Amino acid sequence: MMRVFKLWPLLLVLSPAASAQIPPPVIPEGVGVNIHFVKDHNEDLDKIAAAGFKFIRMDFDWQPTEPTPGKYDWSIYDGLTTRLEKHGLRAIYILDYTHSAYEPKVASRGALEPHSPEWHTASPRHPESVAAYARWAAAAAKHFKKDHIIWEIYNEPNGDFWKPHPNADEYAALALAAAKAIRQGERHATIIGPAMAGFEWPFIETCLKSGVLEYIDAVSVHPYRNPKSPPETASKDYKKLRAMIDQYAPKSRQGKIPILSGEWGYSSHTGGISIENQAAYAVRQQLSNLLNGVPLSIWYDWKNDGEDPAENEQNFGTVNSDLSPKPAYIALQEMTRELAGYKIQRRLDSYGEKDFVLLLTKPHAPDKIAAWTTGEPHAIQLTEKKMDLELGAMPKYINLPP
Repeated sequence: MMRVFKLWPLLLVLSPAASAQIPPPVIPEGVGVNIHFVKDHNEDLDKIAAAGFKFIRMDFDWQPTEPTPGKYDWSIYDGLTTRLEKHGLRAIYILDYTHSAYEPKVASRGALEPHSPEWHTASPRHPESVAAYARWAAAAAKHFKKDHIIWEIYNEPNGDFWKPHPNADEYAALALAAAKAIRQGERHATIIGPAMAGFEWPFIETCLKSGVLEYIDAVSVHPYRNPKSPPETASKDYKKLRAMIDQYAPKSRQGKIPILSGEWGYSSHTGGISIENQAAYAVRQQLSNLLNGVPLSIWYDWKNDGEDPAENEQNFGTVNSDLSPKPAYIALQEMTRELAGYKIQRRLDSYGEKDFVLLLTKPHAPDKIAAWTTGEPHAIQLTEKKMDLELGAMPKYINLPP
């Protein structure tokens, strides 16, 4: 009896929190957007809230918040968190990236100049720096424990953000150490990872089989794809990822660890998609993710990072750099208004493979249909209700008569 009693508190501390702050699959609770600011920008926050977004995702930088080893300063994020709460917004804070007090400079190859070495502080990959990162992450979770933050362990470690070059074993060791430390220090914290860029299956498998699934609340991925592959094409990847999660999850958690779309967008630059298609994809991303059991979707990006129409990275925004709305902003605002409080019940399967006709329900409200096609525009008939509907790329919302 005494041996069981001694083990129970440890299990209680290390198990993922039953009260994890993952949003329910109800529109717009999981609708989010990436931002790139900490101070000021109140007009941005006003417009983000007005569009119906409920989440922002933002870097939570290690070095500025640990100005000297072992001493933490959270003041800049205290201010941002307070302003988010005033706007009805929750945060996904990305625990990134590294700290020059714990890792040296290393030579790496830049994405823009692959043949020219660049010097950067290495990612946390040695025991001292991994332990320091884990202590810092746990201290952050404890400081913000009342703010319903979702903590993401690093960002796209399979890409250029991991220095000097991606290493699945190094990242898995960091994620496991950080998740354990956060869970021990604040067991009700909400922890996600690995924030993978795309679906790099060997890298993902290394992470998932490390043991980290014992401690995190959700698996986050960035399902980017080329402009010719619309949001609906992520379905097969989600299915494969869900099977892999269950393969490596503890038995008690199989089928219970959700997938989150932590960052994903389409650029409207001249070599990408039109601003009209960007608007359609922004809404379809949210709806198709919910259809696939993904309760939280972060659109990249909040606003254009520049004014060059030919530059890919400058044209992911829902608004222009001057905050004037693009069609994507208006489309998302319409979706969050039209479908507020609704959840997807099912996809009606009596239509074509490329036709998405979704039945949505809300307590004490009429049912609604959200419908669009990934093919050529055409008419369909909602046979049960004897209604004709013209399908196009942009979802339409139809109140069903009782």
